[in-house]
Amino acid sequence: MNPGDRIRVERADRTVEGVCLPSSTPDHLVVKLDGGYNVGIERDDASVEVLEPGVHDVGAGDGADDATSEIAFDDSLPTIALLSTGGTIASTVDYRTGAVTAQFDAEDVLRAVPELAGRANYRGRVVSNILSENMEPAIWQDLARAVHEEIDAGADGVVVMHGTDTMQFTAAALSFMLETPVPIVFTGSQRSADRPSSDNVMNAVCAVEAAKADCAEVLVCMHGNESDDTCALHRGTRVRKNHTSRRDAFETVGAEPLGTVDYRAAELRRDGDGQAIESTETDAVTFHGDYRERGGAELTLADDLEADVELVKFTPGMDPAFLDVVEGKEGLVVEGTGLGHVHTDFIPRIEALIEDGTTVVMTSQCLEGRVCDRVYDTGRDLLDAGVVEAGDTLPETALVKLMWALENADGETVDEIMSRSIAGELQERSVPWT
Repeated sequence: MNPGDRIRVERADRTVEGVCLPSSTPDHLVVKLDGGYNVGIERDDASVEVLEPGVHDVGAGDGADDATSEIAFDDSLPTIALLSTGGTIASTVDYRTGAVTAQFDAEDVLRAVPELAGRANYRGRVVSNILSENMEPAIWQDLARAVHEEIDAGADGVVVMHGTDTMQFTAAALSFMLETPVPIVFTGSQRSADRPSSDNVMNAVCAVEAAKADCAEVLVCMHGNESDDTCALHRGTRVRKNHTSRRDAFETVGAEPLGTVDYRAAELRRDGDGQAIESTETDAVTFHGDYRERGGAELTLADDLEADVELVKFTPGMDPAFLDVVEGKEGLVVEGTGLGHVHTDFIPRIEALIEDGTTVVMTSQCLEGRVCDRVYDTGRDLLDAGVVEAGDTLPETALVKLMWALENADGETVDEIMSRSIAGELQERSVPWT
């Protein structure tokens, strides 16, 4: 039995079939199942039958010298900075367990996605190497500083590789912390590179094309539908992950996506040696709404954040004593019902928090529409208590914005900042996006 053989493994009344993958320990077998997932199996008491030898050419995956690649510098191409924070797009297989772990650095991304070659000159750096559920405000700050350094050093665009679960938070954070003269494009992957349905290549290619385009804002570039033809470009403060596993999980809430990238139009023609010789990439990126153009802003960084802010979702029957946990916090964002409501019994507790110095911001659990606490008695009572309305700002974005506003008021009140749009997060009108 060798890596690449198709095998059947029986152990403890369980039978699996698939392609044998290399294992980092002698105690485990790793099998790629037909559905694309990998499974690790203890060798003890396992019965293995080779069904077909050599069905795939599988390397050891150990970082051998032949896995390296060189990207030649081309004066005619723009320079794109690739920043890695971890996540599925920068993940590989743990051959002991068959699980996927985040361990690629930016250089590995170029090796893993050779389709990026010939599109730009690249600089790569690793800001963090974590799964996105471990993201925190301090890393947002590290990332913002790294992006600022790359742009200040002459990068024509920035692509941030990020896990999808918390990408919307980080994209919003950088939207507030950075004024940018070039595109900053977040991308990720819903499905890891070892799966046949992985979206990593298309998302990475489209993100690079967006980073070369004219929209100098923070964008999220992910599949626009379940097909491999178009990526959507979402404004970093209006985007939300709305599905756990679909490749088109991300949507712009309250508007259409700001732009699209046609993957087929971005394909490069290559010569016999694989070198790019022609491209229709100028036709690949299309924008559908107003945006800040490349070069339209001076590069600035305002990376101070107040991390002592929480987001609380109100639910029917919720005990007002739950708010005891946020006593003394600098800020609180509430996801209220409908137009921005909570149970009447919560209002005195919220008023006490505000009197004690906590800024309380109201958002809505509804995905469409905006907060308006002037319609019903409860809303008016909340306003009288000092609650700040966030309009149609998404709750997750409001959390990040409040963190930023508490440290960057600069002559304004926090209430004033939360009530006006800084980076497209607060729209003048709320309209359906579907």
